[in-house]
Amino acid sequence: MTLQQPTFDKTVTLAMTGASGAQYGLRLLQCLLASNVRVWLLMSEAAQVVINTETDLQMPEGDDDSLQSFLADRFAAKEGQLTLFGKRDWFSPVASGTGAPASMVICPASGGTLSAVACGASNNLIERAADVALKERRQLILVPREAPYSEIHLENMLKLTRMGAMILPASPGFYQKPSTVEDIVDFVVARLLDQLGVEQKLLPYWGE
Repeated sequence: MTLQQPTFDKTVTLAMTGASGAQYGLRLLQCLLASNVRVWLLMSEAAQVVINTETDLQMPEGDDDSLQSFLADRFAAKEGQLTLFGKRDWFSPVASGTGAPASMVICPASGGTLSAVACGASNNLIERAADVALKERRQLILVPREAPYSEIHLENMLKLTRMGAMILPASPGFYQKPSTVEDIVDFVVARLLDQLGVEQKLLPYWGE
C-alpha cells in the first residue's frame, strides 16, 4: 500500500534576518504551519543569533538539516511541510522565477536587507528570492523593526513600495487591549496572515 503524501493549501517563502523582533517571524512560522501552509524558510546567521538572544529557543549548531529538524519538531510541521534553504543554495526553488511561490515575507527585515533588496544586490539567497519576487511581480512583504527610521530606511521603503512590495512595519495596535507580549506579537502576525490570504483567528476584525 502506497502512503499518501500530505497536500498543502499553498506555499510561502519566509525569510528571517538579523533585526530585532525574532518573535514575529517565529510566530508567523508557527501559524503558517498550523494553517497547512508549506513553508520554505530562509534564515540568516544573524537571525539565529537574535533568536538565541531574544527568545527561549537555542538554535542548534551544525548544518541546515539539524536546524530544519529542530524547527519542524518545535512547531509540529508535517512531513515535507518545512524546508530550510541555506544562504548559498542557488538551486533552491526560491532562486528562480520558475520555482518560487506566489508570496514571500521577510520578517523581521533588517535595514541592511531593505537596502540590499531595494538595489537588487542578490548577495545571498534571501536577497535573491526577494529579487525574484519583484521581477516576477509577485507578493513581497517586508516587516522592518527599527526605530527611528533614517532617511536611508525611508527612501528604501519608498523605493520598494514603488516596485510593488508591501512594507508592513512591526507596529502593533492596541485597540484589542493586549495583556501579554504574545498579544502584541499576534497583532502584527494577524495582519501578515490577512495579507497572505491565510485564515486567522488571532485578532478580531474591526467591527466584530
